[in-house]
Amino acid sequence: MKSKIFLALYFASAFFFTLKAQTKNFKNEFGFKTDNDSYLGLGQDRYYTNGLFLHLRHAVDQTRLNSKVNKRIWGVEVGQQIYNPYSGSVEDISKVDRPFAGYLFAGINLSWFYNKENSLKISAQVGTIGPSSLAEDGQVLLHKTIGFYQIKGWKSQVSDELGLNLAAEYNYLLQRGTSQKTDFTFTSNARIGNTFSGGGVGLLFRAGSINQLFNSAITSSNISNKSKIEPFKTKELFFYAAPSINYIAYDATIEGGLFRKNKGPVTFGVKPLVFIQQLGLIYSQNRWTADFSLIFKSREIKSIAKAHQYGSAALYYRFN
Repeated sequence: MKSKIFLALYFASAFFFTLKAQTKNFKNEFGFKTDNDSYLGLGQDRYYTNGLFLHLRHAVDQTRLNSKVNKRIWGVEVGQQIYNPYSGSVEDISKVDRPFAGYLFAGINLSWFYNKENSLKISAQVGTIGPSSLAEDGQVLLHKTIGFYQIKGWKSQVSDELGLNLAAEYNYLLQRGTSQKTDFTFTSNARIGNTFSGGGVGLLFRAGSINQLFNSAITSSNISNKSKIEPFKTKELFFYAAPSINYIAYDATIEGGLFRKNKGPVTFGVKPLVFIQQLGLIYSQNRWTADFSLIFKSREIKSIAKAHQYGSAALYYRFN
């Protein structure tokens, strides 16, 4: 019996130290992200109430890139976003302050990370709003699983519309402290499509154990394929803040389908300028990345709807 216990402890410790010593690079990353306003513990269930996303990323052979490009990563994603009024149980249309709506999509993206630590990401999504988004089914299942209240009111959701949405993001490192523990990055984005259109600019601040922007979890770039530049750290643990100002040109989850005459029983206009503040903490080492953040948004709907806030949690695993 003692010998079995000794062998079990030996193999467990050997496995643990193998993981600890593992510093090789990984070409692929898979994981998920979940958004929910209940993560704030405020007892609210309103507006952008739930999101679930699956991601797969792959780093291409870096020896084939030109001298200015450090890394190129392509990715695929699928996801669902669920929206409701101040509650998921509002049957009286006159009391709806934000339409019931869902967005179900699949997308592809490609990112370029440059040696100067600026980066460009382009992406395309094909998706749908309305009943075909399966948002009602998703919310009913979620509430039954967790034991929340009964969902009512989805008969007033926005009408179906297929959507094609394109997006671009550009980031530029502004300054990094001499201790390599803090930095500031300019961020920008633009979207065009019949589901979402608009853009925004902001500032990203990081503090802690950080890596270059082409080797960091904050930019989903800590996978590599024959990299010639080593990261600053073998692990990352840092706080980040990302305030931004965003312009909403169109949001079909609020205004209904762009090309639909019958947009749904109840829709609203959007407030074009929205301020967003995101505060988060990231830990990343070897195969794993964990990210948790809080997002605060100013009013985005021309109704009695209030400002909104929610939490976001993500977990990613790297492999070859």
